[in-house]
Amino acid sequence: MTPFGAYIFGCHGPDLLPREAAFFREARPFGFILFARNVEAPDQLRRLTGALRDAVGYDAPVLVDQEGGRVQRLRAPHWREWMHPLDQVEAAGRGAARAQYLRARIIADELRAVGIDANCAPTCDVARPETHPFLRNRCYGTTAAQVTQNARATAEGFLDGGVLPVMKHMPGHGLGKVDSHKALPFADADPATLETTDFAPFRALNDLPLGMTAHIVLPHLSDRPATQSPEVIGGVIRGSIGFDGLLMTDDISMQALGGSMAERTRLSLDAGCDVVLHCHADPQEMEDVAATAGMLTGRAAERADRALGARRAPGAIDMPALEAELAGILKDPA
Repeated sequence: MTPFGAYIFGCHGPDLLPREAAFFREARPFGFILFARNVEAPDQLRRLTGALRDAVGYDAPVLVDQEGGRVQRLRAPHWREWMHPLDQVEAAGRGAARAQYLRARIIADELRAVGIDANCAPTCDVARPETHPFLRNRCYGTTAAQVTQNARATAEGFLDGGVLPVMKHMPGHGLGKVDSHKALPFADADPATLETTDFAPFRALNDLPLGMTAHIVLPHLSDRPATQSPEVIGGVIRGSIGFDGLLMTDDISMQALGGSMAERTRLSLDAGCDVVLHCHADPQEMEDVAATAGMLTGRAAERADRALGARRAPGAIDMPALEAELAGILKDPA
């Protein structure tokens, strides 16, 4: 097994700084995550993803949030613009699953072309009327069955395109009425509803290699956010959902969590997360995370190797044909 740090880090801008390269070389993060601050043009982005891997000396996964719609780091004029996922699902009607596959396969082609090989999607949360707007139109449906079908198609589109999907936000964020970037939401529902609705899509996709936690409290189980709750991670995510892939936190910089970065890191790993995701590229915070988390070991290291082994070489595609098929579904849904 290759020794990786139990964390994923971001970098400050469109070019890798020498001090960042030196830190990453020593810290050996499992992977990297990119944001709009890192993206200018295709050639620049290829240089950056190459520089990140060169800094650590191994084929580290490079992640991004390219859901399409509001959450989309690669944008026009160099990359395609997309509808919000829920808008596309509704526009496609009974052709939604095929449309989601095509969308994901096209996005994967764009990502691979610039050295990105993991995408923080599909979003497997079930949308409700009360779901906070930060999340609602990023969902793939309003029922567990609809979300499951569309999320599976999305994941397969990414995998076929050589991009690892990261399903989120486990064990379900659809009941959140506040934005977890700013406050801590609660899933105020009875256990039976959670089992049959919110947990169901994740259970159906529990074979995927990577998953991301939700910063949301399930009051009937714990007073801690799921990311830091042994009861939720052990009893629900690893238990009733049955997920045995690599589990990363959502960004631990979000205001739903309290305490220092070291405290957030330790609580998340002690609860059962495998990898801490830190997105803001703050040098001191990254040092604190790395010093607290250390290297991946045991089952977490095995899951990391298994996740990396799930990367596929993309097959050849006829891009104009895929684009025409998707346009046809959205123009004339069944």
